[in-house]
Amino acid sequence: MSDENDVTMGDVNDNRVPDDDVQSPASGVDEGATGEAAEQEGDVKEDEQEDEKEEDPFIWKIENFSEIQDLKVFSEPFENAGHMWRILLFPKGNKNDCLSIYTEVYKHEDLPLGWTRSAKFRLEVLNQNDPGAHALKEETTTFSQAAPDFGFPKFLLLSVATDPKRGYIVDDTLIIRCKVDKAQPRRTAYSTYTTYDSKKETGLVGLKNQGATCYMNSLLQTMYHLGQFRKAVYEMPTENDWDNQPEKSIPLALQRVFHLLQYSDHAVSTKQLTKSFGWDSLEAFTQHDVQELNRVLCDNLEGKMKGTRVEGTVERLFRGKVFNYIKCVNVDYESSRTEDFYDLQLNVKGCEDLTKSFENYIEVEMLDGDNKYRAEGHGLQDAKKGVFLKELPPVLELQLKRFEYNPFQDAMCKINDKFIFPPEIDLEPYLAPDADRSVPSKYTLFSVLVHSGDVYGGHYYAFVKPTTGPQWYKFDDDRVTKVTNEQAIDENFGGEIRTTHVNFYGEKVTSVRKKFANAYMLVYIRDTDIEDILAPVEEEDIPAYLKEHFKREAEEEEARKKEKREAHLFAKVRVVFDEDLRAEGRELGFPEAEAKDDVYTCKLKRSLTLADLKVFIARPSSTPSCTLRSL
Repeated sequence: MSDENDVTMGDVNDNRVPDDDVQSPASGVDEGATGEAAEQEGDVKEDEQEDEKEEDPFIWKIENFSEIQDLKVFSEPFENAGHMWRILLFPKGNKNDCLSIYTEVYKHEDLPLGWTRSAKFRLEVLNQNDPGAHALKEETTTFSQAAPDFGFPKFLLLSVATDPKRGYIVDDTLIIRCKVDKAQPRRTAYSTYTTYDSKKETGLVGLKNQGATCYMNSLLQTMYHLGQFRKAVYEMPTENDWDNQPEKSIPLALQRVFHLLQYSDHAVSTKQLTKSFGWDSLEAFTQHDVQELNRVLCDNLEGKMKGTRVEGTVERLFRGKVFNYIKCVNVDYESSRTEDFYDLQLNVKGCEDLTKSFENYIEVEMLDGDNKYRAEGHGLQDAKKGVFLKELPPVLELQLKRFEYNPFQDAMCKINDKFIFPPEIDLEPYLAPDADRSVPSKYTLFSVLVHSGDVYGGHYYAFVKPTTGPQWYKFDDDRVTKVTNEQAIDENFGGEIRTTHVNFYGEKVTSVRKKFANAYMLVYIRDTDIEDILAPVEEEDIPAYLKEHFKREAEEEEARKKEKREAHLFAKVRVVFDEDLRAEGRELGFPEAEAKDDVYTCKLKRSLTLADLKVFIARPSSTPSCTLRSL
């Protein structure tokens, strides 16, 4: 059975039978191959500097629709996404009983060979009686000089479109709306994920995934972009670690990762860091708890910073205090204590947004009935139990409780409920009565860590706003991309996606599906500290000994890569001289002599002639080359 949502190319030569699948261009040239060839040959490319402002859709009013006799008609040209387009309509169907509508590149025949444009296009047949019943279809594809038009051969049944009761044609007028937006090129066999250059596109690089280390990568990117924290990491004294089991030094391994993130042009490996954790390769394929990893990492760094000028940096940036209390209702007795925290765990279940979650966090719990509080000297008493925020840290980490134990299922489950969090928040309402309110309590969102999947597994990535500017970035392992505020924040609330569309038969259909990708950790920075915390890290902020060591490591690594690349050009040669054939007063056979450890060994180019080889060997042995023989 054909699907009314399928998209196909609508070549205007019309010498084909429309198919439900995406068709290749009429020339037979694959659209992905065309785009890749253009990039490789340096032909016309998409203009990266085009205006990013929101453009209005094009509206085409087709009057006297019933009088159209032509097989196909074109709209006037219009500009969207930096190029000219037009709509191609088959009013009586393209060899079928449906309205067939396509988006076409205007004057494509005048474009140079190899021209491509990746775009997301949206076509609508407007319902003039009910705005909620517009027939809509959209698709993302790559237009080219060879494949200039794409669209839907079965957009809407003609019997539905022409029925005056349906509202698509009123006063013999049909209205079509079209919007074209720029899009990332579609991945094909010729244009793959790996062709994307994060450094070139964003100025930033990602981290390689060792198998299941995406959760660690998202946390490391968040910590790295806290400039003040990165400076402190560089300042940790690791001079002695280089000579004393450097592979076991977590601080040194983290310094290396941060330095590579700052200066490398390619995605950075974390193998030496996980090795310093004591992990084997199997553990790199096992997802660990992000909160636990964060605490282990920070505890280790705190110890390394003691006695240095950056001592206390972790505490100063991340540590806050909460005030816990239990106060009896009927007697004068109260128990309280102040505790440190490095992150707050907030409920998602039953809380529609971050405000409700904080209100739930400080909500007073009554201890009464069978749950009375045993007060010292007063026995069992009715009491109020609660908590307030006593001190807030400059960098506030919030762990959203997306994973909880379900007693009915006797198993852990993931909570995908919608949970709204704002770009700014004021935490003053949740402070203890005696908290120091002279310290500002307004915060701005800095990072959103996302989990996509269920309790049994999934994928982690992070959205980070590394400066005080408006630009957000998505860090998805080795791939870094620029994203919008909506992509970084609104699209990670969780909940459900509810969409309503008009199907092939003109009927309204509503579909609902859960969003399994949602935020599980949020990082906010206090407004008054944000410029200092996100201050850029310059080269002079890195100790000289570190730069020297990392430079030497890079040179050694490049030498190893070069040797590996050129290994096929060389051969290992072992030379047996007369004295090698004599040992302990007896004659040795050639194989026995050649196996000795002290036999002269060298690496020579395979391109050497036999005569050149003899001359080369004769030099260190002081043996005339004419006396050498080969087997």
